[in-house]
Amino acid sequence: MTMTAKSFFTELLTRAGIEIGGMRPWDVQVHDDRLWGRLLAYGSLGFGEAYMDGWWDAEAVDQFVFRLLDFGIYDHLRPDLGLALSALRGRLLNLQRLKVTEVGEKHYDIGNDLYEAMLDARMIYSCGYWQGVDTLAAAQEQKLDLICRKAELAPGMQVLDIGSGWGGFLRFAAERYGIEGLGITISKEQAAWAEAHRGGLPVETRLMDYMALEGQFDRIISIGMFEHVGYKNYRRFFEKARSLLKPDGLFVLHTIGNNISATHADPWMEKYIFPNGMLPSVAQIGAAVEHLFVMEDWHNFGADYDRTLMAWWTRFEAAWPTLRERYGERFYRMWRLYLQSMAASFRARNVQLWQLVLSPRGVPRGYRSIR
Repeated sequence: MTMTAKSFFTELLTRAGIEIGGMRPWDVQVHDDRLWGRLLAYGSLGFGEAYMDGWWDAEAVDQFVFRLLDFGIYDHLRPDLGLALSALRGRLLNLQRLKVTEVGEKHYDIGNDLYEAMLDARMIYSCGYWQGVDTLAAAQEQKLDLICRKAELAPGMQVLDIGSGWGGFLRFAAERYGIEGLGITISKEQAAWAEAHRGGLPVETRLMDYMALEGQFDRIISIGMFEHVGYKNYRRFFEKARSLLKPDGLFVLHTIGNNISATHADPWMEKYIFPNGMLPSVAQIGAAVEHLFVMEDWHNFGADYDRTLMAWWTRFEAAWPTLRERYGERFYRMWRLYLQSMAASFRARNVQLWQLVLSPRGVPRGYRSIR
């Protein structure tokens, strides 16, 4: 079985322009021949776990994964156990509501020292906007300002940030646009960090689930949180947002998007990086906002996430000597595969980054798109 599996994957790799034991940055080095059977049985879950276990390496993981995706590797693979179990969980369970805080505890709470080392000074953990700028800090500030302009923020507005992270957006909006803001997150570490860094600004961060919030806001922003909502809850999410938004308000949604409609995530990513994560499609979002919002604008700059993720990787790699003792080598390999394989996915245009502008009743005389 191992030889059959090895022959099968060797042929696919060759067709993708990848050589086993080759010298190019994207060529793969195999350290354990059990890899092939593991790939056949467990697909992407086996691929990721085998890398964490040191069974294979590539000098440039992002280039290796990009070539697999650009080749269309998933079109050539048969169903595997890891994928089947992930699909079954997605169909039978609503884990995003059954385990609301799990992603906060297992991803966002792992250590503010890690995120401080990897992210920019504002602690923005979402795609930067790299239009005419060449640093991570500038790309993130440009993205924050883009959202502010799309939301048509004005002094004194009450702004809600659903999934507010470390509070960077609201601090920026309060500094530059004079708003007052409330952010909500399910991460204890994010909430504590955000509250400790308010800097006297009229912003607040609460540790709570979005479904528990009440009130009315002039604007709603959600940046990089919708990926945790789950397809069974898309409609409920938008219904809740509609109930919280004033009739003349605007809602700016920033989310990673999938080219196809799916009911589960990548098995490895779901197990090790974002528990219960799930990427929405155009069709799923469209159906979920019907009769609730007018779609004023839809902006795709997914290619910019490749550059953002590789900037995070560079910063993480540079800081690793100070992080190694706490996190360990297996975490290093896991985090490397996470950042670089995600960069490859955006580079191959397999996944997208969307910013949507929604209004409850349509902007009178029309909405002017901002880029």
